[in-house]
This record gives sequence, C-alpha cells and structure tokens, in this order.
Amino acid sequence: MTRSSGEIADCSSRLKKLYTAAVYDILDEMGLPNQCMDLGIRPLDRAMKIAGPAFTVATTNDPRTDAEYDYDEVAKLTFFRRMYQGCVVLVATAGDRKTGHWGELMSASAKAKGAAGVVIDGGIRDGGQLLEMADWSVFSRYLSPIESRLRTRISRIEGPVVVSGTLSAYIRVEPGDWIFGDMDGVLVIPDGLLDEVLSKAEEVERLETRTRQEVMEGADVADVFAKYGRL
Repeated sequence: MTRSSGEIADCSSRLKKLYTAAVYDILDEMGLPNQCMDLGIRPLDRAMKIAGPAFTVATTNDPRTDAEYDYDEVAKLTFFRRMYQGCVVLVATAGDRKTGHWGELMSASAKAKGAAGVVIDGGIRDGGQLLEMADWSVFSRYLSPIESRLRTRISRIEGPVVVSGTLSAYIRVEPGDWIFGDMDGVLVIPDGLLDEVLSKAEEVERLETRTRQEVMEGADVADVFAKYGRL
C-alpha cells in the first residue's frame, strides 16, 4: 500500500500513543504471533519509541575493498536519496555480532532525508553522539567500536529482508511493512493490516484505561475484569 507522507505521519503518531504489548495482543489474536523481533534488540534509551514503514537494508560479510566493490548505489552512498519522510531504517545483518553496522553520520544522513530512526539486528557505533541527536530513535542489539567497512557490506536496499524473531527464528520484512518499537521490544506489522491493527489496538487501550481508572477508584478487580475483559 502506498501511503502519503501525511498518512505515514498520522499512523506513526497513533502508534506512538500505544504500546507494543497492546499491539502484540492484537497481532496474536489475528493469528500473527511471530511478529516480535528478537528481544535482544533494545532502544539505546528506554524512553525511545519508533514507528514507521521499513526502509530495508541488508548486509553480508564482504571483505572486498572499495575499488573491488561493484554495488554502485552503496559505493557512492546514493541510496540515501531513496529514503522518505517517516521511514524507519531497518538493517538486517546476516547474523554478524561484532561490528557496528550503523553510526552517527549514517544516522544524520538518513534523518536529513526524513527517516525517523533506525532498527538494527546487529550493532551500533557512536552511542554517545546518537543519544545527543534530537528526534532520532535507535534500536540495536549491542554497541561496538569496530568499523564495519571491509568486514561487512550492504548487499540489498529496499528488498525483502530477514530479521531475528522471538517466537520464530526469523521474520520476513517487506519494504513498507511497519516497524513499531518501545522499551518492551520491536514488532513488525504487515502494511496491509496496519489500519485494522491500529483500530483494534486503540480500542484495547481505551478498555485498559477504563479498567485502570475503575480499579484505582476502588472497584473490585474481578468485577472490572468481567466488565472489560482486560487486566
């Protein structure tokens, strides 16, 4: 589904008012229990949230020099031109667990093109500088000072990628599928289901708000649960 920048901004804002637990419950009820990325992928700061369509990047172990590398769009860094307002850079790293696959300058370049943040099934560099970037969310497995150049290479831009899952070994992500993350974890929401997921999750949030209010006002927990079915 092609969404305008305004539609992306609206959906992102609605998601960020929710939390991943409520959205996961909806995905689970819809028969999609395997949409939670590996729980080792965490926000650089616990307060960070991220929501937007995936701009997919895949890397592979590749020790070739720049002169030997024939992926022109990557060698010349023109792939940043393809990023768009509100997208979330999603980096699949083919299992590498040593290098920093993304850093502060890459983040600044992506942000300048409208990206909202980056989610990496791998490592991040320049953690201190990234924490100082305003309105930029970063989710990764680990921090590493090790340069990825001459160790890994970008092998695909805006194609299907595979990231590590929690209840499944892997999750396939298509460009434009939605990424939603907070301190609990990161979810992948198929773009075609986003509107339905949003509506149902917002209803869950409303019911949980009522449940919380009535319990705090002294209502019997069992009675409130029977009334709203949420606890």
